[in-house]
Amino acid sequence: MEKNAEHTHVHRDDEGDKLGMWLFIFTELLLFGMLFLIYAVYRYRNPVAFQLGGEEVDVFIGTLNTVLLLVSSATVAMSISAIQKGLKKHALVFLGITLLIALVFLVNKYFEWGAKIEYGFYPGGEALLELGHGTILFFGLYYVMTGIHALHILIGIGLFIYVFQQIRADKIHSTDYIWLENTGLYWHLVDIIWIFLFPLFYLIH
Repeated sequence: MEKNAEHTHVHRDDEGDKLGMWLFIFTELLLFGMLFLIYAVYRYRNPVAFQLGGEEVDVFIGTLNTVLLLVSSATVAMSISAIQKGLKKHALVFLGITLLIALVFLVNKYFEWGAKIEYGFYPGGEALLELGHGTILFFGLYYVMTGIHALHILIGIGLFIYVFQQIRADKIHSTDYIWLENTGLYWHLVDIIWIFLFPLFYLIH
């Protein structure tokens, strides 16, 4: 009996895990904070060029992706709430919806970038070179910042797939859901970053 008890006892440090996630989030905010500062400086120096660049982005897709991420933050929160109540199927459904939304976001981004590249609005593209140095800076920041964000979306998708499998295997449940909770925190960070990116590139002209 004692031997079995030793095997069933698993050391957990949920507070440590959560603190680690908050530290990671802090470093991510520093990274994007630096990029936002660079954007602000370049925009201040090239207001007209940045205005021209902003007129070339697809506001509809940007708005759609914003709505999608806001909905996904709600569904991942619902998944956490469901697992806390022991509602495994509900947690899986909400997590599945979140995963689907993340995939749709990337598909939208693919088509948005594809359209820009087709028109020559990419680093070294003829159409972009004709617009001048300031607009080149705008699109350089556009690709770098939205590209890093898209990478975070990809990482989020990987985390969601892993957590989904863990829930199905009953390794994440009502008394042990720190992985799901930390993944939710990460996803809220991705959402918040986009909330800042959206007006900078799509609305401020």
